Amino acid sequence: MQLGFYFDQTRCTGCDACVVACKDWKDIPAGSVALCRMASLEGGSFPKPSLSFHPMMCYHCARPPCVDACPTGAIRKWPENGVVVVEGDLCLPGCRLCLNACPYRVPQFAEHGPARLCDLCLDRWEDGGKPVCVLACPQRALDAGNLEELRSRYSGQARTKGFPDPDRTRPSILFRSKKA
Repeated sequence: MQLGFYFDQTRCTGCDACVVACKDWKDIPAGSVALCRMASLEGGSFPKPSLSFHPMMCYHCARPPCVDACPTGAIRKWPENGVVVVEGDLCLPGCRLCLNACPYRVPQFAEHGPARLCDLCLDRWEDGGKPVCVLACPQRALDAGNLEELRSRYSGQARTKGFPDPDRTRPSILFRSKKA
């Protein structure tokens, strides 16, 4: 089984409720570290400008380059659910090879701290709950679950405008893209 995300760009307003909920749940202080961030993409021109968003969190890739880049083995992919996790005590603070390897630039670092990644709120899955980012979204633009089930429930693909080419890493996310 591979856990992953579904994101509906047609619903997202860029409110950052997912970002705030994640920081609160993970007890991350105010500042630049955010395991879930929101990227915006402007397009079009007057009189038809467009604005779309996509979340930036670990996409738990089928072929995560961060795992191979980590010299200590601190980053690994759990075979039972496909979630990519960081064992902070094995991470070399300041190394940042995982960040350089990730085409999505999602690993986060506090000052002098180890790498941190979204872990799909594994603690919540164990209790039968979904990630807090999903629950916090007032527009219901975000969902998470078994990737095959998400594919059968929603139409979507791992490719959208402004998102790096998914062919190399095969990220575990499906997008319903917003038309320009």
